[in-house]
Amino acid sequence: MENTAQTAIEQVVKKQLDAYNAKDIDLFMTCWADDALYYEFPDTLLASGAAAIRERHLVRFGEPDLFGKLLTRTVLNNKVVDFELVSRTFPDGPGHVEALCIYEVAGDKISKAWFVMGTPVLDAAV
Repeated sequence: MENTAQTAIEQVVKKQLDAYNAKDIDLFMTCWADDALYYEFPDTLLASGAAAIRERHLVRFGEPDLFGKLLTRTVLNNKVVDFELVSRTFPDGPGHVEALCIYEVAGDKISKAWFVMGTPVLDAAV
């Protein structure tokens, strides 16, 4: 793949992670295709279309501890694979979870995404 195409594909995924961490729903949604599909890996559909993805993230963005720390990123063809450590506010309290995030990019938008989630780990009580 041409390096500029690879960079453009990587940039849309970087932009959506930055918007996720800023909890900027409007900027976040500019990264997703109108007909994007959002899966729990391998094939459990969690959200179909931009409106459903938006609703899902409006709830998530309300979590005070939400932050995705990028650990590694790999780009191949039109796929971007991120390994992240995600801080969240779980029902039992704040903690983190490992996430493998696989994005498929078409044009300048994310068209499909799959997420492999680890086991949540609660922060130690202070």
